[in-house]
Amino acid sequence: MALSLVCISPVLWSAESSELSREPTPYLDDDELPARTAPIVELGGDFLGTGNISPGFEIPTGAVWQPRFWLYGNFRSTVQSHDIGRKKHIVEWANRLDLFGNLQLTGTERLLVGITPLHDDSEFSGKILSPNGEKRTENELNLNISTLFFEGDLAELFPRWDVEDSTPNDIGFTVGRQNVQFQAGMLINDTIDAVGFAKNNIRIPGFARLVNLRASVLFGWNGIHRDDNNDDDDAQLYGLFLQADTFRRTMNLDIVFVDSEEDSDVLVGALDSIQTIGKMSATFRVAASHATGDETRTAADGQLVFAQLAWVPKYSHDNVYLAAFSAFDDFVSASRGPAVGGALGDTGILFAGRGIGSYPAALSNRTSDAYGIAVGRQFFFSNDRRQLILEAGARHDDTPGLNDDSYGAAFRLQQAVGSRTILQLGGFLVDRGNRDSPSTGLRFEVQVKL
Repeated sequence: MALSLVCISPVLWSAESSELSREPTPYLDDDELPARTAPIVELGGDFLGTGNISPGFEIPTGAVWQPRFWLYGNFRSTVQSHDIGRKKHIVEWANRLDLFGNLQLTGTERLLVGITPLHDDSEFSGKILSPNGEKRTENELNLNISTLFFEGDLAELFPRWDVEDSTPNDIGFTVGRQNVQFQAGMLINDTIDAVGFAKNNIRIPGFARLVNLRASVLFGWNGIHRDDNNDDDDAQLYGLFLQADTFRRTMNLDIVFVDSEEDSDVLVGALDSIQTIGKMSATFRVAASHATGDETRTAADGQLVFAQLAWVPKYSHDNVYLAAFSAFDDFVSASRGPAVGGALGDTGILFAGRGIGSYPAALSNRTSDAYGIAVGRQFFFSNDRRQLILEAGARHDDTPGLNDDSYGAAFRLQQAVGSRTILQLGGFLVDRGNRDSPSTGLRFEVQVKL
């Protein structure tokens, strides 16, 4: 069955109905389906291709490997201008390339290596065009390995462990340098050297409503950036992550401890619930941090409450969303990468960092004594190849020395070109109560999916 904007009933015909059509649609044959967009390099087999699968070869553990190599990535180039009300208008051209080589061995085992040859941490290749006194060329060319990890399943890697696959020994694992995100990036959003294990499909007798329970543990020993986005060479990270699926919701309970000789230790935890309420998608999250020693900028006591609602208005395919947060004292994340900003980026485009250049979040995404809200609508046009987000939001800070209210609006227009390119235009206008002039930003970006 297919979605349709036209519904025929015995009583009424309406072009504005959002019901599912009762009329079947013809099946599309292979010639009518859209062409597959392949990664830039494919060796040993196509990504999501059709045809026979290579028989592969058996390794000493008994596993059968069918090696395939795919090279893919994402190139971004942006010209952006911003003035955050400090009489300093910055115009820059910044570039970013994330390039990955994926050696797929089986459906569960792979080796992934990645480089970012145009940027290093939060510094990006390009040019500072304004102000005049700061004009310069930024050269961040490098071949540093940003990603290198192996992941798999122990039972698939050692199939002779259980020839009949009758015991619950399917344990996923990962080891190496990898991007780690938990609680929508609010708890952890960083690329670290780590080893982790995960056990899925845990069932508890007597709890029929518990459809699935997944338990994961993680140990990180290098590349851990604290809440201020700076690297802590001495930090080690220990995490326990539980996810439970029930008939009505998915819940996550995550606990992380960061141990460091350079800075104070911190214990961070979060609990969220993701469900539908009527026709709305809803996420509720509470998080807390506790410094086990002296409080510092990156190890402090604080709490964060976050809620997000989203729904599709009648007679449309658009998305309307509402998000709000309240931060008490000084909540800190366990680990945050150098280019991701603060923990509140998921609130909306006013709070989100761009991950390229020095373009700031229009409203601060830090979590010290503040509360705020964002409401927006995402419009879809031209068979979803064009979209427009319009958003309004506000933030109040109780931090000593600030104590101000900020109100803002933002937009983002995206247009797909061909099968690989996205053109994006965005901007913001923010009124900050303690400043004479508003903060403004405008940017144009080209993304190419490789």
